[in-house]
Amino acid sequence: MIYNLKDIIRTVPDYPIPGIQFRDITSITDNADAFSSTIIQLSVATAKFNANTIIGIESRGFVFGAPVAAKFHLPHILARKPSKLPNETFSKPFKLEYGETEIHIQKISPIKGNVVIIDDLIATGGTAIATADLVHENWGIPKEHILILAVIDLPDLKGSTIIKDQGYNVETLIEFDGE
Repeated sequence: MIYNLKDIIRTVPDYPIPGIQFRDITSITDNADAFSSTIIQLSVATAKFNANTIIGIESRGFVFGAPVAAKFHLPHILARKPSKLPNETFSKPFKLEYGETEIHIQKISPIKGNVVIIDDLIATGGTAIATADLVHENWGIPKEHILILAVIDLPDLKGSTIIKDQGYNVETLIEFDGE
């Protein structure tokens, strides 16, 4: 059964700060049928893209990326915050609404072919673009062979548009207006 995820996801007003409408994906993960439906929908997009590698963005991207990778018997590569990976990494800095950070992927990661980068949500697109740039710049994957795939898009923040403008493919399962 395919669920209408928009009906499942809880909105938490004023979290983590006043004015933010937080889209709570735990309402998907704590409902086995809704979670299975989400994995099926992400898997359909992954299959259409003919993926060879899955990358999950810390930390909610791990939740959705790992089962998709396992379904297709593909490597699931972790894109993590600084100092979270044990081996030498490539890194890419990016801006957040409240500062700057970077994303890391281990240099030994077997990234090849068509790459699907999975996260729970696209807001401003900064984390997704940094991850895609990291893969493009360090593994030589052409931009058209990278898909950024997320459960939720917040189109008012224009992240998906910015991702497309950077030359990457982007797909989301649902959209929510507002921040």
